[in-house]
This record gives sequence, C-alpha cells and structure tokens, in this order.
Amino acid sequence: MAGRQAVFSYAGRTARPAEQPLPCRVGGFGGVSGLVDYLRREGITHVVDATHPFAAQMSANAVRACAEAGVGLVAFERPAWQPQSGDHWIHVVDMASAVAALPETGARVFLAIGKQHVAEFAAKPKNHYLLRLVDAPEAPLSLPDASAVVARGPFEAAGDEALMRQHKITHIVAKNAGGAGAEAKLSAARTLSLPVVMIDRPKVPARPVRGTVAEVMRWLEHGA
Repeated sequence: MAGRQAVFSYAGRTARPAEQPLPCRVGGFGGVSGLVDYLRREGITHVVDATHPFAAQMSANAVRACAEAGVGLVAFERPAWQPQSGDHWIHVVDMASAVAALPETGARVFLAIGKQHVAEFAAKPKNHYLLRLVDAPEAPLSLPDASAVVARGPFEAAGDEALMRQHKITHIVAKNAGGAGAEAKLSAARTLSLPVVMIDRPKVPARPVRGTVAEVMRWLEHGA
C-alpha cells in the first residue's frame, strides 16, 4: 500500500472474506481499551475506519481509542443512497421500525440486511422472507416461513429483478449502506414498482471522512 506497512482487520462475521493483498487479522479487540492496547503494541500510526456504515459501535470505539492512543483516524465512507424518480421508499430509523413498517400478513419480503437481525422479523411470522447471505446458514433460519440464497456481490439489476420475480417479492427491506455493489436491488425495485423499507444510517461520533480511496491515500501521505 504505497510502500507502507498495513494490516486488514475483520470482525469475523463472514466465514470466507475476500482475499486481500495485505496481512489480515480476524476478531474483536475487546472494546476501547483492547483496541488502545493493540494500537500501542503494534505501533499503529494511522487507522482507516472502512467498516460497514451500520457498524456504529465499532466506529465509535475506533474514535475513542484513536483519541486515547494519539493515533490519526479517518473514515472511508460511501455516500448514502438517495431516492430517485419512481422510487417508493419508506424511511425508518432502526430494525424494529422496519419490522413495524411491514404488513402483518401475506407479504413476500426480500430481507437484504445480512443475518445479524433476522430473528427480529419473527414478530411478523405470517409473511414469507427471502434472505440473501454471503455464507450458507449453519442452522435453520430463525423465521417460520423463509428461504435463502447464498451469493456474494456485486450484483446486477437484471439479476435482482429476476430474483424478485421468481420469488414473487412484494416488499424489500434494506440498510442504506450506499455504494454500487448492492445498489442493484434498488434499481430492480424501481422497475417493479416495489416499496423499499429503507433503514437510515445510525449516528456515529464526529470524525474526518473521505469518500474515495484516492482521498484516503492522500490523507495517509499528507494528513489532509
């Protein structure tokens, strides 16, 4: 990476993360104090927070730990998706609100949220849920009426449209992650005139943010 020593850090929620050209570590740090210890022990001078926009606790811990350890921090953050003409988005603030926004019965929901919060949708057991997961589930899905497809993005709009037609999807639930890799479902929803329950991003502490790799690299080289 531009002649610098660096390491990727993964939380460990994906069984087979994409290969990277640099050393990788997997697992948590043990909260803020554990991250501070790691930064000091490894002599880290710069941290790039490239976590998912919904990993709010991880980002908050990074802000606090870097401040305590005297380490520079920048967030690499994709711009949030914005609704376009023809979209029907139902904005909600969290997962519980997403569950509440769905019909009580009869909906066929494309649950594009990963696996961490799937169980919360058991509160609406009379709907059918389609999950798209990076890894095959190791245990039965925690929903009474659900199916899963295993696939890794980036996805294409035509493929997502075909998937939704095949499963007769009536609603989509998505996190506003931004980026191009998972935006295909929104294009498909627009074509099919399907409502999207869009979970807005959680708040994180103020920190410097860069929107492109080039800007992050400039920060690493010049601190600006």
